[in-house]
Amino acid sequence: MRFPLLPAVLAACLALSGLPARAQQLETLWNCKDKEGRTTLTNQQADTAGKDCRVVHQQRVTVVPAAAAPKPAAKSPSPAGFPKESATDRASAKTKQLATLERELVQEQAMLAESRKKLAEQEAIRTGNEKNYARVLERLKPYRDSVEVHEKNVEALKREIANLSR
Repeated sequence: MRFPLLPAVLAACLALSGLPARAQQLETLWNCKDKEGRTTLTNQQADTAGKDCRVVHQQRVTVVPAAAAPKPAAKSPSPAGFPKESATDRASAKTKQLATLERELVQEQAMLAESRKKLAEQEAIRTGNEKNYARVLERLKPYRDSVEVHEKNVEALKREIANLSR
């Protein structure tokens, strides 16, 4: 015995009861070849007409209307005794951060000066087995890289200090 109106009656009962109506749908994915041999992948049955298709994936999907979706909870205000950062605390933290950055800048500038000194010493040395200038460049590369890294660090620290001083 078949009951063709049963799904409609159940949906109407759920709607009247206030419970969200959930529908189960069959999601199907087809791999189709047309007459020219081109392959397409589709989930639309209308796209399979007149093509050689096979089912790649099929699963039941539960669909919940957007109105029935739970809403996120509203953000509650902080409790009255909740600790908050005062303007003096922020200023103090900013001063400490600025002092730390300036200390790091001085250290980085010293390391940059040391790297430049080592590079200059290595550039002054010319060994007899380095008749090819490419070997000289190869020997100097780590020293030049070191100088470049320290220069970039100094620039970055100066930018950070400038941003913090605004």
